[in-house]
Amino acid sequence: MNEPAARRGGNDAVDPAKLSQEPDVLIVGAGAAGIAAARRLIAARLSVVVIEARNRIGGRTLTVSMKGHPVDLGAHWLHAGPINPLVKLGRERGEPLRRAPVHGHLFIGRREARASESAALGRAFEIADRAMTQAARAREDQPAGKVLPRLGRYGARVAAIHGLVSGRPLDQVSLHDFPSMEYADNLFIAGGLGAYVARLAQGLPIRLNTAVTALDWSEAGVRVETTAGTFRAKAAVVTTPMALLQQEVIRFAPALPEPVVAAIHGFTQGVYEHVVLHWPDSPFRGPDRLASLLGHHREPPGLLTRIDGTPFHFFELDQPAAALLDGRDADAPGRYARTILADQFGHRAIRNLRVCRSTAWRHDPWSRASWAVVPPGLATIRDALKAPVDDRIWFAGEALSRAQWGTAGGAWEEGTRTAGEILERLKADLAPRKRG
Repeated sequence: MNEPAARRGGNDAVDPAKLSQEPDVLIVGAGAAGIAAARRLIAARLSVVVIEARNRIGGRTLTVSMKGHPVDLGAHWLHAGPINPLVKLGRERGEPLRRAPVHGHLFIGRREARASESAALGRAFEIADRAMTQAARAREDQPAGKVLPRLGRYGARVAAIHGLVSGRPLDQVSLHDFPSMEYADNLFIAGGLGAYVARLAQGLPIRLNTAVTALDWSEAGVRVETTAGTFRAKAAVVTTPMALLQQEVIRFAPALPEPVVAAIHGFTQGVYEHVVLHWPDSPFRGPDRLASLLGHHREPPGLLTRIDGTPFHFFELDQPAAALLDGRDADAPGRYARTILADQFGHRAIRNLRVCRSTAWRHDPWSRASWAVVPPGLATIRDALKAPVDDRIWFAGEALSRAQWGTAGGAWEEGTRTAGEILERLKADLAPRKRG
């Protein structure tokens, strides 16, 4: 397990013909949750098959090469290092982790902010976080944005950043759910988070380009209908994103219990996109630093600069900004980014800026969202989905994580937890194998 990461490759291809049609556990989805569950179950000597609709593994983690540099188009941050299982596992494996800088850039107009202005922005965030944490102790839930105090010139910025990392404006986010997010001690990984997740899937029994269409639990075990035929298993783990389950892309027979259906439909679509920029002469110095740009009527929700010390930057789009671009042509996000940066720094400053790619997870046919968001009043729905259906159907994924929702670490956490529960349920069947 401590072999240097540079010596390990990505996922080995598995011959679909060699995959069992009757595994102990069938896992729907080869994202972080599905990979974590498969690793745990296989380590306990269960037979597993992972069914993935895409032509690749990783789900909403994806690293591509741009100008010879790895760039994440999906999840990029390893949030909450002390509790993130992917950080712990990465250290055990010798993966190239690096800590995210604490201090970022603040520009007001075309000038860098004074130290006193940066300190004032930091205090505004502290006041807001303290107010929301205190208000969340009340029994009755409410919109997180409703309890934000007056923060003067930085109030709009604080609300925008919290809305960006929440996936929706704060008036659409549960206050009781919001404080569960742990965004301290963040890290990055050289080579990209998507590439890291792909390495963790190496050698797993994954069938790509195969969609699950129905899951029948009317008799013993589960019968799973796919575009490549029928599988039978003792149990199934469904890691399909909530936005897709809401569209009933998988037909359950009999229908899922009403509390489970209500929990699935309680989530709303979280939106967090980014435009990948190559900007070698940008005004930002130092790798991996967040930038806040103020002083104009249009301010970017977020900007991650000089990723891994390269000329690449992520111009981040929150839900309101992404909604403005919906229905326009594919180049609209890039034009939007260029317009705002030209307003901030002048057209001459962006003459060497190139737009490389724009993400659209909200329109991706196998995601339909960046992550799942809990609206006000529904803070219990994450936990409601953790109970198995008749000890045969488990749900897993970032949507079920209380402390790490919206993250690859949260998805991994839930995949591992679910696998542990399945092992407990099936331990009677496992005993003969261990003796053998």
